[in-house]
Amino acid sequence: MSNNHWPVDGGYGYDGYDDEGGHGGGEAVPRRRWPRRLRRTVVVLLAVVLIGGAATYGWAWSKLNTEVDLSKVEDRPPKGEGTNYLIVASDSRDGLSQQDKKSLHTGSAEGRRTDSMMLLHTGAHGTTMMSLPRDSWVTLPPFTYPMTGKRPGPSKNKLNAAFSLGGPDLLVRTIEYNTGLRIDHYAEIGFAGFVNVVDSVGGVRMCLDKPIEDEKSGANLRRGCQTLDGRQALAFVRQRHQEANGDLGRSQNQQKFLSALAKQAARPGQALVPWKVFPTVGAGLDTLIVDKDMDLRTLMSMFEAMRGVSSGDGSRLNVPVARTDFATSKGSAVKWDEKRAKRLFARLRNDQPVGS
Repeated sequence: MSNNHWPVDGGYGYDGYDDEGGHGGGEAVPRRRWPRRLRRTVVVLLAVVLIGGAATYGWAWSKLNTEVDLSKVEDRPPKGEGTNYLIVASDSRDGLSQQDKKSLHTGSAEGRRTDSMMLLHTGAHGTTMMSLPRDSWVTLPPFTYPMTGKRPGPSKNKLNAAFSLGGPDLLVRTIEYNTGLRIDHYAEIGFAGFVNVVDSVGGVRMCLDKPIEDEKSGANLRRGCQTLDGRQALAFVRQRHQEANGDLGRSQNQQKFLSALAKQAARPGQALVPWKVFPTVGAGLDTLIVDKDMDLRTLMSMFEAMRGVSSGDGSRLNVPVARTDFATSKGSAVKWDEKRAKRLFARLRNDQPVGS
């Protein structure tokens, strides 16, 4: 039989050469057509990944709570260069059992209040993660309060009062009113979602320069490098009584932790495998509240920007502060350094480098 007519059976064939490298002189040695089977395997694997990715996307999209409508915010400043995300951690206890509340030291207050606020700016010069202390002394702009229908004029108050009085709408409006920065997207996560996300990625490694013990938050952490689980992480980002700068020190801890969390969750083994993405994504979506224009791609862009900060592609900073013990009718507050703050806000609005 001619070599050109060697039968093919189940992936076996003949290339015209024997084991010794001769041609046609010895017995033909069949070999497996690995390329064909390899191609088939690759196609199947790609199909699984693509189908799994599409299923994950559709499932996650259906779980997003897009209750915040930024188009209804009044008297907004013009859009600047780059993109501004307002990231809010609330003290919502939704999804926590009574035992959870006890073990996490969250208390049992109803409703939700702001526990921390960060403005994440992305643009041509990387990412800036700027904390806005919740006790910042700011001007609440005129606003029709949903519970009463009343519309008082501008008034001075702490920043977190905006959220408790008028929810995300008034919080966004107050930040825009005091900074001149237009908020493009809003993302808010509660206690339960935060804990679940941290646990779903296997914890987050942090290096502490001092031990932390705080009875109110439940923090009991040793000095040095360690992996924090969800419960420990929540206690770490909430504690402030051991921080020399109080709420400002806590804001720095929160920035550092969120960057590390984003980096951990974006590891190839965690982010690219569909059956690992499901628990990670689902852990946070249950308590995540976003604006109506926030799709999953935009959410992932925000997440990637946070991860970039931990890799050195950006800056972490607090809004410039003049005093942390400013006496007011609402108690001690944080007074911004108006001159430096205005300069920083202008640079962000024009997407200019801000430094660290």
